[in-house]
Amino acid sequence: MERTILNTIRALDTSDGAGVRLKRALGYNPMVRLDPFLMLDAFSSDNPDDYIAGFPPHPHRGFETVTYLVEGHMRHRDHLGNEGDLKQGGVQWMTAGRGIIHEEMPQQQDGLLRGFQLWINLPAAEKMKPAGYRDVADTEMPRLDLSTGGQVKAIAGEVTLENSVLTAPVKGGTTDPLYLDVVLRPQESLTVPVTRGYGSFLYVFEGALDVAGETVKSDHLATLTDGDAVSVKAGKDGARLLVLAGKPLGEPIAQYGPFVMNTQDEINQALSDYRDGTLTAEPSLF
Repeated sequence: MERTILNTIRALDTSDGAGVRLKRALGYNPMVRLDPFLMLDAFSSDNPDDYIAGFPPHPHRGFETVTYLVEGHMRHRDHLGNEGDLKQGGVQWMTAGRGIIHEEMPQQQDGLLRGFQLWINLPAAEKMKPAGYRDVADTEMPRLDLSTGGQVKAIAGEVTLENSVLTAPVKGGTTDPLYLDVVLRPQESLTVPVTRGYGSFLYVFEGALDVAGETVKSDHLATLTDGDAVSVKAGKDGARLLVLAGKPLGEPIAQYGPFVMNTQDEINQALSDYRDGTLTAEPSLF
């Protein structure tokens, strides 16, 4: 059964961190989520003033952040002692778990910065597990050159397209996320299998797309109905999009800024732990 569009959401201009300008497609209010996904931010600028102040040290608890850079690079460090420089085309996969304090500082590369940050919820049983961090280089992620000219890059999960299996370095887990970067030539079509019962959406960031007779424009996100696959067709100028799917958790969500738990009492505890310096249960570098 083919998936169709459930809702179309225009990404809203906002800012975060120390004034980084971005577009928020999921998560700008509690009603705009898609289990297990909490938030999707898109950032794109050739003006360093829009992003160079970055995201100074800040905490997280209870979910995972996935930062994918299409252009530019970004430095990371955290209380665990991790330090990295996320390069163009790479992805940073960070599990906040019980708590992490980190900073993300964009760096100039020909003035350009373009990418995405996705928040994926963790189940109650995993919200207090130890924090973790992993950088995955662009060269580690598999690609498939489509027979009709486009390309698919697997950032997370596993998918079979044109009798080829793409398996990303990050795979499985409770939410079993699928995360693809898809480039389509003008009028090119593609069908992507999606596990039935999983929450799924598309985010178009170049060109326009047709999904079951409905158009999705650039800077728009389309949530999808249930089904086994989604078929898309690029418009006259081609399209570039993200395809995401994940296993819903079906649990209550309580959120206060960078803390995502199941109850308000747990949020209050996270705030208290952060104030007391025990959020991470380890000494902070900051």
